[in-house]
Amino acid sequence: QVQLVESGGGLVQAGGSLRLSCAASGRSFSSYVMGWFRQAPGKEREFVGRIVWSSGSTYYEDSVKGRFTISRDNAKNMVYLQMNSLKPEDTAAYYCAARRGDLGNWDYWGQGTQVTVSA
Repeated sequence: QVQLVESGGGLVQAGGSLRLSCAASGRSFSSYVMGWFRQAPGKEREFVGRIVWSSGSTYYEDSVKGRFTISRDNAKNMVYLQMNSLKPEDTAAYYCAARRGDLGNWDYWGQGTQVTVSA
């Protein structure tokens, strides 16, 4: 049914940029909130930011504010995470997620894509 597939991860040097993509399929996401999370080895999964599909309203955690930007393409059912000024501490597996706008639970998850930032 609902499927989220991330792509765009890789190895970059500190100060570099990457754009992650999340292809969303299986239904209309007009009433959904799309989120990005990350998890480094030995650490808890961390919320990065989210976008309300219908309005485009975004919210970011303090650690990425001013560096990361979330956007969406309605026609293509794609969500993006543009990452600039990357730091070694951004190294993690990044996951796309989705939930209904009126619920707090993240119901759908992608498989993840690895981002490694070298010093």
